Amino acid sequence: MTELSTATYSVAGGYDIRIAEAGAGPVVVFIHGSGPGASGASNFRDNWPVFVEAGYRVILPDLIGYGASSKPEGIDYTLQLFTDTLYEALQAHGVKKASLIGNSLGGGVAIQMTLDHPEMAEKLVLMAPGCIEEQASYFTMPGIAKMVSGFGSPDFNLDEQRRLVSNLVHPSFAPKIPDALVQERFAVARTQPKDVLARMRTPNLGPRLGELGQPILVLWGLQDEFCPESGARHFLTAGCDVRTMTFNHVGHWVQVERADEFNRHSIEFLRG
Repeated sequence: MTELSTATYSVAGGYDIRIAEAGAGPVVVFIHGSGPGASGASNFRDNWPVFVEAGYRVILPDLIGYGASSKPEGIDYTLQLFTDTLYEALQAHGVKKASLIGNSLGGGVAIQMTLDHPEMAEKLVLMAPGCIEEQASYFTMPGIAKMVSGFGSPDFNLDEQRRLVSNLVHPSFAPKIPDALVQERFAVARTQPKDVLARMRTPNLGPRLGELGQPILVLWGLQDEFCPESGARHFLTAGCDVRTMTFNHVGHWVQVERADEFNRHSIEFLRG
């Protein structure tokens, strides 16, 4: 199997951002979502090797507060902070133009980065992207309520990590979540401050979707308990150059729960 190489870049504020990569060819940047223990490699473990095999240079960053990147305490984790620190690290890594693939919070980061730096983004693949509703509406979603309530307590353990990861997927898929993924996320979660979730601040970019001129593929699980599937229609009503796909019996992790279909449809879209 192809190995990932890693590099760490110091960005504004004195923070470090870790980037992993593999492959050669057109660049795709996978931007992971939120949640205890999230990282680029774990969120896309069933995806990036297929993209490498298909002839892409895959970039897997860890957002600030996640993976092997800096995890500062006592700050607000704003969408602009996630976006600016990632953009600076990508520039230092030599990424000048890329297609952006983001799920959940990572979808919001991909949208914000495209709005801020439209010359960089070629195409967007978004899986249940966040930041297209008011933040308060997301916190009424049952999955997010469970995630925030469980993380950071003294009793947080491996079983609790599995429960939180299981909330991300449709109940029928939960038994298929590999132990290795749970353990990898647990190791990261133990190093994360509660501020990563408690002080996350995201704007509603929904009114700005019409500014996106790039081709967009949006994929969404109908049983998503984190980001309402109705969000896919925002791209349609905004007049974006968009194709939307929904999946039944799928939760918040299309790229995990339907990995083969996600890989096939996304690569076809990028090549089109």
